[in-house]
Amino acid sequence: MKPPVRRPGATRSAPARPRSPAGNPTRSAALALVGAVLDRRRGLEEALDALPPAEARDRAAAHRIAAAVLRRLGSLDAVLEPLLRREPPPEVRNALRIGAAELLLLETPPHAAVASCVDLVPRPFAGLVNAVLRRVAEQGPAALEELDGERLDTPGWLWTAWHGAYGPAVRAIARAHRLPAPLDLSLLPGTEWPEGAERLPTGTARFPAGTRITELPVFAEGRAWAQDAAAALPARLLDVRPGERVADLCAAPGGKTAQLAAAGARVVAVERDGHRIQRLRENLARLSLEAELVQADAAAWNPGERFDAILLDAPCSATGTIRRHPDVPHLKRPSDVGALAGLQRPLLAAAARLLAPGGRLVFATCSLQPEEGEAQARAGAPGLRPDPIRPEEVPGLEAALSPEGWLRTRPDLWGGQGGLDGFFIARFRAE
Repeated sequence: MKPPVRRPGATRSAPARPRSPAGNPTRSAALALVGAVLDRRRGLEEALDALPPAEARDRAAAHRIAAAVLRRLGSLDAVLEPLLRREPPPEVRNALRIGAAELLLLETPPHAAVASCVDLVPRPFAGLVNAVLRRVAEQGPAALEELDGERLDTPGWLWTAWHGAYGPAVRAIARAHRLPAPLDLSLLPGTEWPEGAERLPTGTARFPAGTRITELPVFAEGRAWAQDAAAALPARLLDVRPGERVADLCAAPGGKTAQLAAAGARVVAVERDGHRIQRLRENLARLSLEAELVQADAAAWNPGERFDAILLDAPCSATGTIRRHPDVPHLKRPSDVGALAGLQRPLLAAAARLLAPGGRLVFATCSLQPEEGEAQARAGAPGLRPDPIRPEEVPGLEAALSPEGWLRTRPDLWGGQGGLDGFFIARFRAE
């Protein structure tokens, strides 16, 4: 089936005021979130933070609805397209998407899904929304079964890039992106294993998708932090020792800084963005961990010393995190990949200059794009030699190692256990 033409930003009319916002706080918030991402290209988490004060459960439910729309946007549009004679205004299109997601993906009772979405749109469009969503309800989830969902829900440029890099695995990757990610935690050393958590081969504690981290005692006690199993690997592969002088470049939000500090290293965390470094400071304080925080551009930073080990989790397109951030495919453009790869090269060279002789460097990106991973490792930097990652260092992920000793995780790996983010990791030593 030919993918439908997406028109999230076809017109720029002012957002309409919902007719009964007080009656549908969850759907009103979901509409604001979807519009922020698709029409104004704002991040989902940023849009969530900008919402008016609301009950925590309403915010969580709105986020769940919006995330479902973003994950399955192509499929939802393919169901709606034959039912529309002409393109409606953006806020009406988004209300229809929300209603279709509730009916086809979230098992919302039809009367509730239809009525609440009718309340979201201006009166002249109420009849349209009512009629279209009733047709969607009649079709039911079977309407999705005849579609090529993996292809429809993946932007064309990403599908082409991933097919070129991973071949037939592109379908498994796209399928993994359609499911909510589980909650992964990293634990402070000596923490009792939390009840209800699965122990992954690499040591991460995993809870089912939908688990609220704030309700877990281990989090409330400041003994754990959220960190995808793949995101925990770069710091582990740096293998720092107590007392070592370590730099964490591009450090916010601080999960990897916490790992390094918890291992006993003397950590300098470098972050350019002032707001993000404040978040890093707050996260470390909650965990009662210490690190020296420096606000600086890591590519130009000159601390006047060299380090035993450096972790460079470089800025990237973040296409490896789509499971957790379904807004990413709708915010990124092909040109972003080349631009970000251009930023990574000087960062890697700068990190190499900061290493003491024999020092270790781990380069990582949370991207599935080879330009932001394999190409960077292949180019390397002056003064660095490869330090291949060994199979015994990544239990359960041995098949993700390349012949060069680089680690390439993908969302479809560990599929039976909930998957993991897409990461590229390479390790070097100073000559």
